[in-house]
Amino acid sequence: MANYYQPEIETMPVEELQALQSERLVKQVRYVYDNVEFYRNRMDEAGVKPEDVKGIEDLYKLPFINKDDLRDQYPYGLLAVPLNDCVRIQSTSGTTGRRVVAFYTQEDIDIWEECCARAIMAAGGTDKDVCHVCYGYGLFTGGPGLNGGSHKVGCLTLPMSSGNTERQLQFMEDLGSTILCCTPSYAANLGEAVTERGLKDKIKLKAGIFGAEPWTEEMRHQIEETLGIRAYDIYGLTEISGPGVSFECEEQAGMHIQEDHFIPEIIDPKTGEVLPEGEIGELVFTCITKKAFPLLRYRTRDLCRLTRKKCSCGRTHIRMTKPMGRSDDMMVVKGVNVWPSQIEAVLLKQGYQANYQIIVDRIGSKDTIEVQVEMTPEMAEDTSVAVPVREKKLVSGLKSMLGIGVDVRVVEPKSITRSEGKAVRVIDKRHLYQ
Repeated sequence: MANYYQPEIETMPVEELQALQSERLVKQVRYVYDNVEFYRNRMDEAGVKPEDVKGIEDLYKLPFINKDDLRDQYPYGLLAVPLNDCVRIQSTSGTTGRRVVAFYTQEDIDIWEECCARAIMAAGGTDKDVCHVCYGYGLFTGGPGLNGGSHKVGCLTLPMSSGNTERQLQFMEDLGSTILCCTPSYAANLGEAVTERGLKDKIKLKAGIFGAEPWTEEMRHQIEETLGIRAYDIYGLTEISGPGVSFECEEQAGMHIQEDHFIPEIIDPKTGEVLPEGEIGELVFTCITKKAFPLLRYRTRDLCRLTRKKCSCGRTHIRMTKPMGRSDDMMVVKGVNVWPSQIEAVLLKQGYQANYQIIVDRIGSKDTIEVQVEMTPEMAEDTSVAVPVREKKLVSGLKSMLGIGVDVRVVEPKSITRSEGKAVRVIDKRHLYQ
C-alpha cells in the first residue's frame, strides 16, 4: 500500500475529525483574510473578523461566495499566494459564462491527488491495477486528477484522454485495464461498443470511477451490466480542486466527503439558512487546506443531502447523496420544475439507454418540451411493438414523473450524436426569443 495513505484519517472518530476541522478552519480564515483582498472586503462588509471564527460552529458567520464572484475576480483576484508559488492552473469550460481559473501550489496538487488516490483505493484499486483514464486532460480537471491519484496508488496508468473509442478498446484489451475512469455517458458508450464487438469476455475491467456529470441509479446498473464491473461515483469541482472531493466506497450508498480538507454544509438555496443533516438543499464547501485558491463557503448549486449514518466500510467521513440536480440547471417548463435526471430515470426504467436529448422551445407564449430517445438495437429489431406504442408508454411515464405533458420521439439506434466527454442532454431554445 502506498506510503502516503493514512487510513486513520478516513476512520477518525467524528469528534476528533471535527476538532481537526476547527483547528484548520481558524487558521484558514485568518490566512484568507490576510492574503485575499476580495475576502477581506467581503468579511468587513458582513461585520466578521477572523477572531470571530473559533471553530466549525462559527462557520455560518462567514459570507457566501458563488461562481459569479469567481468570474468577476478573473483571473488573479482570488489568488492567495505570489504567482511564482503556483505551479499549475485548471479551468472550467466557460460554456455558461466567463471561465473560472483555479490556481494550485505543489502542496495543493499533492492534496488533490491524494484525494483521488483515496477514491481509487475505495473502488478496490491497488498497485497491481491498470488504471485506464479517459477523462479529458488539459484544462479540465478530470484527467490530471485521476492520473495523479493513480500514480500515488502505484497503478500502471494509461493516460488515454477522451475520444477515439477504437483505440480505447484496443488498449483496454491489450494492456488489461482493470479500472476505468471517465464520464458515465462515455462509459455507457464504451459498454455499447464492447457489446457490439463481442469483447466482454476479453476485457479485464473490475471497477469504474465515473463523474463530471449527473447520472442515475438506472444508468449505473446498465453500465455495470454491459462492462461487467462495479461502477462508483466520484464528485468534485474545478473551483474546489477537481474530482476526489468525495467518492463512493464499496457500499455504493453515498459519497464520502474528504472532511480533513473540505467542510460541507447544506443550505436552503433561497434563504441561505443552514439546514439540518438529512434535509435536501444546496451543497456549500469550505476549503481548509488549499493555499493558492482557497474558497470559503462556496455555493456549488448542487442539490443533495448529507448523512453521518454508519458506513460498513468503516469510514467516518460524512456522505453526500448523488446530486439530485442543480438549483441553476433546473428548468421551469409550463410552470413546473423539471430536472433532466427525472427524465433519464423514466427512460432507463423502460429499457432505453442513456442516449437522449431534451429540447425545450416556446411557441407564442407557451413552452414545449420534447424528449428524443434512441431505441436499443433489440427494440429496433422487435417489430411486434410499434414506435407509436413505445412513444405513448413513455409519454405516460413522463407525465406521471413530471406532472406535465411531454412530447416524445423515439428514433433509430445511433441517430443521436455520441458524447466523448460531458454529454449535451438539454437544448433550451427559449433564450432565442428573449
